[in-house]
This record gives sequence, structure tokens and C-alpha cells, in this order.
Amino acid sequence: MAQFDCFSPEAVGFLQDLKANNTKDWFAANKATYETHLKAPSKQFADDMALALGDLTGQNHGSKIFRIYRDVRFSKDKTPYNAHLHLAFMSAGPAVQPPMWFFALSPEKLSLGCGVFHYDKGALDVFRDAMAGPLGAELIQTTTEMRGRGFRISDPELKRVPSGFDKDHPHEDALRRKGFSVWIDAESPAFVLEPNLTKRTTTMFAELMPVFLLLSRIK
Repeated sequence: MAQFDCFSPEAVGFLQDLKANNTKDWFAANKATYETHLKAPSKQFADDMALALGDLTGQNHGSKIFRIYRDVRFSKDKTPYNAHLHLAFMSAGPAVQPPMWFFALSPEKLSLGCGVFHYDKGALDVFRDAMAGPLGAELIQTTTEMRGRGFRISDPELKRVPSGFDKDHPHEDALRRKGFSVWIDAESPAFVLEPNLTKRTTTMFAELMPVFLLLSRIK
């Protein structure tokens, strides 16, 4: 198998066509394109990126490629396939819930992220205790700085500070969060078609290292 360099135009074209033709019949007729230009290269890319992130962070990483098949059992949307490619990379660090790296390719754009979408119940208590202390001030400062640089960060999920903390706590913006992630959005999916994708993606992820380092200290 050839060494991975970048995705092919056929990979992005497949996602664009799948969005417009999200049926089992169309997918069956075009499955060979999916297998050749998206599924197999994604596995190579995921393996390469896990190693690259290990070098970047000094921590071993695993990878996950999310399924193209949608679970429609409890969804009103019954389209059978995800018209996007989502990958996640998980560190083996000591944090109570280690931050992850995200690679999200859609027919319209590419988004790269780092963080924790949502802390699990026990980990959420540890996160909140950390946010009440010095790390909360650091997270607020990091949010301000990274938004100023054009990164995308969602607002806190809660309208009020959770019970057990002063409603006027100086770290209110941090305490109202259930997770924290920061995103870089490329205006075009063409980013994935250019050579040295693993190296260029790692360079973009390096800009999110302040998020990784901060959340890795929550133990």
C-alpha cells in the first residue's frame, strides 16, 4: 500500500455527492469509490496522525474513525449515511478525562479542534473544582486570547453557576461550562487535497496546544 500523502479529489467529491444522494441504492452503486478513496486512506491518515500527535505532545495517542453509517433508531432524520468524515485522536495522558483532537471533513469545509466536548459525571465534578481555582482564570484568559486570534469557541452551556459555587464567582464563565473545545475552520475542504496533509494538520493542531496543555492538568 502506498504511503499516505493527502486525500484525492474523488474523496471530497464522494462526500459532496453523498450529501445530494443519501440513499442506500446510491451508496451501494458507489461503494467502491468510498472504499478506495475515503475508507482506506482514512485509516492510513489516522495511523499517521496518531504518531504525529504523539511526537507533538509527548503522549501516546489512539485514533477513532467514526462510522459512515448513521444510527437512525431514535432520530427523525432517517438518511442512512453521514456525509462527512470525522476522526478523533485520544491521548493516554493522566488527566481525569484527557482532551482529544478532532478532524471533521464535510463537503463544505474542514474543522480541526482540541478539547473535551462534555465531561462525564465524575470528571465534571473534578473539572468544576479546577475551574473554581487558578485553572479557571487560565481557561478564561485562553478563551479571550484564542477568540481574538479567530478561533471558534462555543459559549458556556449553563446560564448560571452550578450549585455548590458562589453565584458571583469570578470564574463564572468557566464554571458554567460542561466541557471546553476550540476549533479552527478552513474555508474549503481543499485543504485535504494538498500534499503533506499529516504535517500540515499537525502544524494546525500545534496552534491548539494551549488547550491541550491546560485540560491535561485537570486531574
